[in-house]
Order: sequence, then structure tokens, then C-alpha cells
Amino acid sequence: MSQVTEFNEYRQRMNEKIMAADNKVIKRFFNLDTNTYQAGALDVKTKEMLGLACSMVLRCDDCIKYHLGKCHEEGLNDEEIYEVFAIANLIGGSIVIPHFRRAVEYWEILKEEAGPLAPPHHHDA
Repeated sequence: MSQVTEFNEYRQRMNEKIMAADNKVIKRFFNLDTNTYQAGALDVKTKEMLGLACSMVLRCDDCIKYHLGKCHEEGLNDEEIYEVFAIANLIGGSIVIPHFRRAVEYWEILKEEAGPLAPPHHHDA
């Protein structure tokens, strides 16, 4: 099983288990996260780039993988993703570098598994 598939399946499985606990506060918190990344004054692509940069500065590898996947879905190319990486490294400092390395590795895996880049799909109605 690939890293991408393993990460996504684990995340989905555990989210389902968490939601099954039916805790109102947790459900509201997860819903807030979902709504935050929907298009608004900022488009989804911009929000995912912000999420990626913030996740790198906070050094959360799971968050970085999640936002890399979303950035890939939104059609970011290498030049764009490396500009986000540059901002995160500048703001976060040298402690971000190990996370940056893993982010580059995961980005390469995402591109290999997806094949040719598909146009981004937007959820705007």
C-alpha cells in the first residue's frame, strides 16, 4: 500500500471512529475545520496553501501531508509549492527543514501516483 493510500485510509477510518462517539464539541470542531477551508473571500487553493505553510511552521507532518494532498488536488505545480515551502522555511526557521524534506518526499509521491496533473475540480455551484 502506498504512503498516500495508507495515510488517507487511516485518516478516514479514525475520523469515522471519532464521529461515531457522537461528541457534540468534537463534531462542531471538525465542522469548523471543514467550513474554514471552503471557498469564501479566499479560494480553496489559497486556503490550502495557507494551511500548508502554517502546518509546516507548526511542524505537524500529518497536517502537512493532508494539505499537500489538497494542494495537489487544487492543481498546484512545483514552482507554486516550492514558494509555499520557501515561506514556511523563512517563517519557521531551520527547525522546519526536516519537515520540509518529508514534505518534498510526499509531494513527489503524490505526483507519481496521480500521473499527469488533472485540472483542479472546484466545488463552486
